[in-house]
Amino acid sequence: MGFRKFLLFCFLCSIIFTFMVSGQENAQLMKDRASLVSFMSGVVYPRHSLEGWSISSGVHVCNWSGVHCNNASDQILELDLSGMQLQGTISPVVANLTSLRILDLSRNFFVGQIPAELGYLSQLKQLSLSLNLLEGNIPAELGSLHQLVYLDLGTNRLKGDIPEPLLCNGSSSLQYIDLSNNSLTGQIPLTNECKLMDLKFLLLWSNRLVGQVPRALSNSTKLKWLDLESNMLSGELPSTTIQKMPQLQFLYLSYNKFVSHDGNSNLEPFFASLVNSSNFQELELAGNGLGGTIPSIIGDLSAKLVQIHLDDNLIYGSIPLQLSNLVNLTLLNLSSNLLNGSIPPELCRMRKLERVCLSNNSLSGEVPAALGDIPHLGLLDLSKNKLSGSIPDSLANLSQLRRLLLYENQLTGTIPQSLGKCINLEILDLSRNMISGIIPSAVAGLRSLKLYLNLSSNHLHGHLPLELSKMDMVLAIDLSVNNLSGTIPPQLGSCIALENLKLSSNVLEGRLPASLGQLPYLKELDLSSNKLIGEIPQTLQASATLKQLNFSFNKFSGNISNKGAFSSLTIDSFLGNEGLCGSIKGMPNCKKKWFHRSVILSILLSLFATLLFFCGYLFVLRSKARERLAIFSGTDLEDEETGSKELKYPKISYQKLIEATGGLSSSSLIGSGRFGQVYKGVLADNTRIAVKVLDPKTASEISGSFKRECQILRRTRHRNLIRIITICGRPDFKALVLPLMENGSLERHLYPSNGLKPALDLVQLVSICHDVAEGVAYLHHHSPVKVVHCDLKPSNILLDHDMTALVADFGIAKLVKGADESIPTTDSVSFSSTDGLLCGSLGYIAPEYGMGKQASTQGDVYSFGVLLLEIVTGRHPTDLLFDEGSSLHEYVKKHYPYNLESIIEQAQVRCAPRAMPTYYNRVWRDVILELIELGLMCTQRNPCTRPSMLDVAHEMGMLKQYLSTPPTVETEEPSPKANAF
Repeated sequence: MGFRKFLLFCFLCSIIFTFMVSGQENAQLMKDRASLVSFMSGVVYPRHSLEGWSISSGVHVCNWSGVHCNNASDQILELDLSGMQLQGTISPVVANLTSLRILDLSRNFFVGQIPAELGYLSQLKQLSLSLNLLEGNIPAELGSLHQLVYLDLGTNRLKGDIPEPLLCNGSSSLQYIDLSNNSLTGQIPLTNECKLMDLKFLLLWSNRLVGQVPRALSNSTKLKWLDLESNMLSGELPSTTIQKMPQLQFLYLSYNKFVSHDGNSNLEPFFASLVNSSNFQELELAGNGLGGTIPSIIGDLSAKLVQIHLDDNLIYGSIPLQLSNLVNLTLLNLSSNLLNGSIPPELCRMRKLERVCLSNNSLSGEVPAALGDIPHLGLLDLSKNKLSGSIPDSLANLSQLRRLLLYENQLTGTIPQSLGKCINLEILDLSRNMISGIIPSAVAGLRSLKLYLNLSSNHLHGHLPLELSKMDMVLAIDLSVNNLSGTIPPQLGSCIALENLKLSSNVLEGRLPASLGQLPYLKELDLSSNKLIGEIPQTLQASATLKQLNFSFNKFSGNISNKGAFSSLTIDSFLGNEGLCGSIKGMPNCKKKWFHRSVILSILLSLFATLLFFCGYLFVLRSKARERLAIFSGTDLEDEETGSKELKYPKISYQKLIEATGGLSSSSLIGSGRFGQVYKGVLADNTRIAVKVLDPKTASEISGSFKRECQILRRTRHRNLIRIITICGRPDFKALVLPLMENGSLERHLYPSNGLKPALDLVQLVSICHDVAEGVAYLHHHSPVKVVHCDLKPSNILLDHDMTALVADFGIAKLVKGADESIPTTDSVSFSSTDGLLCGSLGYIAPEYGMGKQASTQGDVYSFGVLLLEIVTGRHPTDLLFDEGSSLHEYVKKHYPYNLESIIEQAQVRCAPRAMPTYYNRVWRDVILELIELGLMCTQRNPCTRPSMLDVAHEMGMLKQYLSTPPTVETEEPSPKANAF
């Protein structure tokens, strides 16, 4: 009996213990849930971003957005609310989550200080608060986190010294430390007792740190990424410390106050310390004032090296031939030093070079013809040297060349006609040389030039080429200080993006064309010191953009008013023109001339233009009447050029359509909009289809939309345009039958309903945008009937099984007659479509549509530009309209070009896979910047300054190719910005 009583006693004790443990677990779970709700109470967040975060919601706390638990015990192990646009302060109650292993609140808008209570989270392994607006000092209590492996406080507004316990707390578990882009001061607090043996990433860039690089850092033998640039660190380059880091891949020490060895005269010990780092990839030492020569041992560095930045130092001597051993180098920057000697032709052995910057040195000799053999070279900057000889024809072989800068040298000879083959050239600067001859027509006709053409201060002669008018995207042209003659061609008025035009100090003659004053963005015009005659056109005075003008030392005559663009000018802008008179201070008064012939001529021209406009207007009305009759008559649409009717698609019976979609059941519904609903279904032959059914309640209002979409889908065939399988039409039922796109719309992927990070990476997004651009370019330029889509947006871009993008929804598209899209046509449908639907969707509508302009291909280009900016920023255009009252273009332009860092960094995080080769960070950064620039060009307010869709498709194709085969060295190391857990 005693034994049985003992067993019963043990059984009862176990039950009591189980209930006690269960009660404790439930109490802890309730405590955790209350802590999360308390945390939420001080946070402002977008709708649905913290879905289910409420005690009353009935959702288990482990299923709340961003909360991850231990499946066995329901302990909260992870709180990841990164990138949810949360605002407010970080509540100390988070410290009540005592089992927390990961706390990630990065990429939000938190303000205030970092709670010291976070130091109580003794189990924490990852803490990420980066990319917020946090202020104050870093709490020393964070040094109590002995299990911490990953610490990221970068890109905030933190100040003060780095607490010593943060780095020296007796624990060596830290692998990743990022305190960059703050305002931290003091020294790096690593004493000899600190042994961060597992440290792999140390990022302290862009602070105000002083002192030397701690020698204790040599204990971190596993270090791969060391970034100390943009501080105030001093002392000799840390050669002995670096030598003990054989796994080092990225070393950034630029813009500090380091010196080289032996009194700032010897760089060899430092480069020798890097020789054993077999995976070394990037070196940045710019802006330190380092002295010495580039040692030959530089050629013994890792073959994986892809970037070297030694610019803005005091390095002298010649460029060593051994540098060419670095055959995988993509960027070489030695600019702003004291280098002399010639440029080694052996550089051409580095066939992966993309950017070569040797400017602002004392290099002499000729430009090596061998540079033309570097296939991927996109930037060649040899400016401000002492180079002589002619420009080699071989540079025309550089098909990827975007920027060619040879200014301020001693070059002679002529401008090679072959440079016109550089079809991607955006900047050409040959100024301040001794180049002679004429401006080649092929070079003057480079339509790719987007930024500037500068041929000033040479010995060029001849007339201004008419081909200059093809530069419709260039911002500045400077041909001053040459011997150019002849007249200024009126065709320069076609350079519609031009902001600066300098033609001074030539021998130009004749009258000044009025077309220059009609350039919509012209800000500066310098025509001084020529032989121009006649009156200064009124269009210049009427310009709303001109700020700086110089007409001095010509032979201008006539009356000058101090109104309009001339109101801020002084007599200095008109000196040396004896025939001028007017109201500018210092200018003689004019005698009045009544009934001037020009006034009479202007009146006659105005009457004639009015008559032409009236006749054209009558023709437009007549054409539109015929078009409306064709659309609404219920007859088959005809080709108005041939008069032949189009072939009808075979119709599918209503009954079969009902069977395929399960009776148009709600389970088959995959989308709805203003036109009706879209259902998925399967035909009898197993063809998967999407059925777009018009809402019968509004069918009478949008029947024109249905006919228009049928008409366009019948006439167009392209791999990136949705095709029509068949149609089904009854008096009470109208439907389009289309292929089912298995991956849905782009919008679904950009804004997932579950609040997770978008699943598409940058490679996929660029490929999708290229598909869209190709499809729309076909509509604009190659389709049998020119089409303006009018409603480009993510929800109208569908993705098939292999993520190929197809442009869909042509319900409000416009048919445009005429093959030459450059000529305005009176046959375009006006801004409002015939059925009264708005021409586009809010946020994507081109601004000119709001002023009653006709739908045009430029409007589609604008919508595509919005799409690019939306993808890069991760922000829906309507969010900005409602929250900030600005467009996406205005938002990005406000940050361009010097404050794009946060946009680019967030895009990299949002569009990057979880593990990616480190160098791809730089590659993707370049691509994101290109997307921003292309998006800004496409969304310019003046439609005439936007590129054509053919140009856009070409640019997207090049970016797609660049991403698919980037000129880089492969590495298996993940980006330090990526979460390694």
